[in-house]
Amino acid sequence: MEKIWDVVIVGAGPAGLAAGIYARRAGLSPVLLERGLPGGQLMETDAVENYPGFPEHIPGPELMDRMRRQAERLGAEIVMAEARALTREGELWRVEVPGGAYLGRTVILAVGARPRELSAKGAKELTGRGVSYCATCDGYFFRGREVLMVGAGDSALIEACFLAKLCAKVYVAVRHPKDDPNAIRAMAAVRERALRNPKIEFLWNVVVEEVKGDGKVSGVVLRDLATGERRELPVSGVFVKIGNVPATDWLRGVVELTKEGYIRTDRWLRTSQPGVFAAGDCLEPVGRYAQAVIAAAEGAIAALEAERYLSEQTIGSREGEGIGPKGGS
Repeated sequence: MEKIWDVVIVGAGPAGLAAGIYARRAGLSPVLLERGLPGGQLMETDAVENYPGFPEHIPGPELMDRMRRQAERLGAEIVMAEARALTREGELWRVEVPGGAYLGRTVILAVGARPRELSAKGAKELTGRGVSYCATCDGYFFRGREVLMVGAGDSALIEACFLAKLCAKVYVAVRHPKDDPNAIRAMAAVRERALRNPKIEFLWNVVVEEVKGDGKVSGVVLRDLATGERRELPVSGVFVKIGNVPATDWLRGVVELTKEGYIRTDRWLRTSQPGVFAAGDCLEPVGRYAQAVIAAAEGAIAALEAERYLSEQTIGSREGEGIGPKGGS
């Protein structure tokens, strides 16, 4: 017989791992399904400086390794498997994976998001040949060279500062004018560090129209959004941090999604389906920030809500049998 878990957690980033920790602390049996390495996007982050409890910065992979080991020490099971379908099976939920399925009384969707791809001509063809979505992974290959970072949020500027340690020059393409107060979306501390770095140069009010290269990146074509003027910038690498796309394609028609694919929940992180909760960067972004500490908190809330849901189901069942608080014995 297939084992029935109290909660099947899909994803093992900050939200999923926190959910696993809190589920075990609540006395539940959780299994975490992760299609890649446990840790999510923080596995690509060189330094985390704002996670509570760490006075000095901590590498993202180390922080996530600690969370993983904590979850496993408490008894959460982590399985390397990609969830491909979610269906109702009686009172249970069935999560399909290659070669099998996991049955759960509840499900927590902590599937995260994948990097949004650069739509410029040539970007797709040169991905892995100079176009990268992870500076921590690939920055080493561009030591002493000039590169371009596309994006102006926290992740983009943190990675630009990381690249500045390795590269001769880091250009940052910003699609807003310099005098626009919202041109740079990164937190003040990150923004100031990047602006002060002598190896980082901001290119204002431009977009990348084309990535050029024969087999590997040799430069980009930038278009000035005010004048329409195009110019070529020779660079050896193009790093992209322009947001994320939720990894929820497999959930369409199962739980309510926004038109962009984010999962809709109520304030208690309950989805449109009973017993199914969601947490982390796959959530509708209105009113939330894409920060690891927030994802972890949401994972904890989802696990506690799953425990409450199961408790209420048990009480309801006992009341129906006439042995609960309302029925007497």
